[in-house]
Amino acid sequence: MSKDHLKIKVPATSANLGAGFDVFGIALETPYDIIEIEKSECTKIVMLGRDSRCVPTDPQRNIAGIIASIMKIPVKITIHRNIPLSSGLGSSAAPAAGVAFAINEMFALGNSREELVRIAAQGEKATSGAAHADNVAPAIYGGFVIVHQDKIISLYPENIGIVAVHPEIIVRTRQARAILPKKLSLEDISFNTGNAASMVVGMMKNDIRLIGESMANRVIEEIRSNLIKGYREVKQSAIQAGASGVTISGSGPTLIAVCRMDERDKIAIAMMRAFSEKQVKSEAFITTIGKGISVIG
Repeated sequence: MSKDHLKIKVPATSANLGAGFDVFGIALETPYDIIEIEKSECTKIVMLGRDSRCVPTDPQRNIAGIIASIMKIPVKITIHRNIPLSSGLGSSAAPAAGVAFAINEMFALGNSREELVRIAAQGEKATSGAAHADNVAPAIYGGFVIVHQDKIISLYPENIGIVAVHPEIIVRTRQARAILPKKLSLEDISFNTGNAASMVVGMMKNDIRLIGESMANRVIEEIRSNLIKGYREVKQSAIQAGASGVTISGSGPTLIAVCRMDERDKIAIAMMRAFSEKQVKSEAFITTIGKGISVIG
């Protein structure tokens, strides 16, 4: 039996985690978007909140509208935005995953989580040029997610401190993908594969030190870091303040640090100060690995 209205909470996400390019992703406890959908004769989009004026409301140009079109169900979609745009925190994945989930829930369509990930990934293709699921999957599943071909594996580590610091720097996903090399050396592949393997073990064991140490990524992180002013100084400041590891969140420019829960505040202050010394304004999200999409009304 379908409903007339549904309100959901959709988490920000962080993809790659350094070691797992296009494979790893985590849901964050904060920030998050609130999405409401209502039955309608045609799809309508209402954008409210953060950066809402920068997002088109034409359903054919808005990722939420594209998802409704893919699912062939017209709805009125109201998005209360809190996730910063072009941040590397899944700002396009949140409405893609959220609308797919909400339509499925409201109209009792019976799609599995795996099927919802595939639908949402098609929406992501419209914004980034690739139907990758490393943001939409953790948004739907929550926790730490491994996406490999048609497989989705989820783990739910607890009490992992995350500091996400978003600088006022614009990095477009298409741009961040376009600058990457098509091939890596065997040595670099071996290094990245080893860190990816130990990252999974760290998540399974709730081992903050091992998770942080496993974030290092050769070539991809090194190239993308050039798009982020102050990257090296901010990373070093976080390590000195107690972080076990720091990496670029998704395609950036947000940097995420892994640490103990009680160390998050001082690490956030250190990272923001380092950006400020480079004349870059920033904001910090004090968070942790959180749950996926939830129905709140």
